[in-house]
Amino acid sequence: MPRADFYLIDKPRFRDDPLLLVCELAKRAFANEQPTLILARSRADAEALDEKLWEFDENAFIPHQIVGDGDDDAITAVLIVPPDATTPDRALVINLRDDCAPGLFERVLEVVPADDAERLGSRERWKTYKQAGFDVAKHDM
Repeated sequence: MPRADFYLIDKPRFRDDPLLLVCELAKRAFANEQPTLILARSRADAEALDEKLWEFDENAFIPHQIVGDGDDDAITAVLIVPPDATTPDRALVINLRDDCAPGLFERVLEVVPADDAERLGSRERWKTYKQAGFDVAKHDM
């Protein structure tokens, strides 16, 4: 059964820097050898996340790139996907967009901002995943 995990940003360190949570999730996925797509909201967000993945943990190296920035998309552990790019599906998706993640995957991690207005869309995504037969869970971060 496919799974959707909603990570609700709550702790001050993630409120101050939401991309830090995304980096932590990507780090965990890489440690578990799960090729991952991160669906960014915009090209600027993709670039900010690309930078953050280099610097957030001096002891961690997470092979990553923005889709199409190199010739090795297929072998790069973590691909950052701006809205204007496409790439083959992967089993794990970290979704930062307002819509449900498209494509075929086994698990999606939804990162939900602390802002109440932005959480409204997450409630709709929760319902959509549930109706599609996903096992849905919530985690306060």
